[in-house]
Amino acid sequence: MISVHLINTNDPLYQSERQLRNRILLQPVGLPDHAWEMHDKKSWHFIAVEKGRVIGCIVLVPLDKEGKKTQLMQMAVESNQQGKGIGKLLVNELLDFCQSKGITEVTCHARETAVQFYLNLGFVIYDESFEEVGIPHQHMKIDLSERTNRHYFQKYSRLT
Repeated sequence: MISVHLINTNDPLYQSERQLRNRILLQPVGLPDHAWEMHDKKSWHFIAVEKGRVIGCIVLVPLDKEGKKTQLMQMAVESNQQGKGIGKLLVNELLDFCQSKGITEVTCHARETAVQFYLNLGFVIYDESFEEVGIPHQHMKIDLSERTNRHYFQKYSRLT
């Protein structure tokens, strides 16, 4: 059974998250390991765990002092687990968390290959496409004030 956990950089599973991000996101495009960790300490980390092993992750970075805007970054799922709904599970947990915290906007830089995935989850494209780390990307965002209020997770209030 897969479970999603909210962790921080002090959690023992954080190192497994870092390794997954390096292996799935950075190494294939020639970036050095740990190249995108500058925001990790101030961010929320969501991990998908199966049998004690991190098989997916996503990072949520706060963007403003008011706590209303954030950026979804560094989503990775083990190669042999992709296409099984783990990414969707992680994003939905992240969006529910945002609503419970009063966050109203989540942006992301979506690789062209992931645009449809985010569109299916309610994100929209804004601004011009661009290239990041040699890969075409789209600016995407979701306005959570327009998202259907499905449910809130009270468990998050004690974790942050």
